[in-house]
Formats: sequence, structure tokens, C-alpha cells
Amino acid sequence: MANGSAHERMPGMTKLTHRLARSLEALARTLRRYGRDEAKVLVLGGVRSGKSRYAERLVAGHPHLVYVAPGLPPSADDPEWAARVEAHQARRPHHWTTVETTDLAKVLRTATSPLLIDCLGTWLSRVLDEVGAWSGQAGWEQRLDERLEEFLAAWHEAKVPVVAVSNEVGSGVVPATVSGRLFRDVLGALNNRVSADCDQVSLIVAGRVLDLQ
Repeated sequence: MANGSAHERMPGMTKLTHRLARSLEALARTLRRYGRDEAKVLVLGGVRSGKSRYAERLVAGHPHLVYVAPGLPPSADDPEWAARVEAHQARRPHHWTTVETTDLAKVLRTATSPLLIDCLGTWLSRVLDEVGAWSGQAGWEQRLDERLEEFLAAWHEAKVPVVAVSNEVGSGVVPATVSGRLFRDVLGALNNRVSADCDQVSLIVAGRVLDLQ
């Protein structure tokens, strides 16, 4: 009789154990994402999706933060781009430090404060120009590979929390130009490599956040 009672209790105990295991697993994921000094986050989204605002909210609690702007500086020749940059600048808290550079590898390796990089798409566009991809200079493919691998190695070795924003380029139509297809293919591959070395990846669609597992 005693053995039968113990046997009858086993299914309930198994369910409880499974629930407890799931809870512990969820807690462990949270600790891995937010409790480590070297936590890395990638925020993906389309144009005007809200990805930058979401990334800024993620780092809002850091008392000291370096905002890395790798895109083109504002220019009177492009008022639309200048207005975009101005809007981003206006949202940044005064205690944030802004660094404008395309040398993301150096920033990652020397950082002593959390980083927000916005964004990898504008960075890649400038890198493609710097290595001579747009003009078809000889050897640009090798120079591009070296720049990307240098960045990816520094990303992997980063010792501070870092959030990177990037454009999701895999959901639109096939670009009509060779340069457009090159940018899409390289950025898509780069997003995959960065995502594989992240603690958290989020996709922003129309202001809504989707956590990608």
C-alpha cells in the first residue's frame, strides 16, 4: 500500500520537477543576458522600425555610456541625412559620450564603459567606400574581409556590455543595382556572424519587439 501511494505521487512530482527546471532555465537565460559584464546585444529592424529607440532604452540605465556613431557626419549637401543625425543627437542624454569613427575594432578593444553602436549598416556603407568596393578597386574584396574579420574578433573579445543596432535587409525586394545587392548580401552575412556571438538578439517590427532565440 505504501509503495502504491509513492508510485501514485510520482507523476505529480515529475510535473513539479519539470516546472521547476523550466523556471531555473529561464532564470539562467536572464542572468546570462543581463548579469554578465560582457553581455552583447544585437537589435535588428527595418527603416523607421524603432530599432534605435529600443536600443537606447536598453542602455538607459548605464551611468556612463559611449555612443558610437560610425555613419557619415551631417552635411549641408544632404539635408535629409543631417536631419536624421540631428534627431538622434537630440535624444541622447547629456552624460553620454559620443565617438564618431569607422574603427569599431579599436573602440571595442579599448572600451572601459558600455557601448551603443548605431548602426552597423551605416558603418558597412562607409567601410565599403574605404576599401574601394563602390569604385571596383583591385583587391577590395580582401580588404573588406580583413576589416570585417577584425571587427568580428574585437566584438567577440569585448569586455564591456555592448549593444549594436543593424538593418534587417532580408525581407525586402531584390535591389535593382549591383551596389545595392552587394550591400544587402554583405550586411546580411555580417548580421548572421554578429548574431551568433550575442547573448540577446531582438527584431523590431513596427515598434514591436520580437526576441529571437
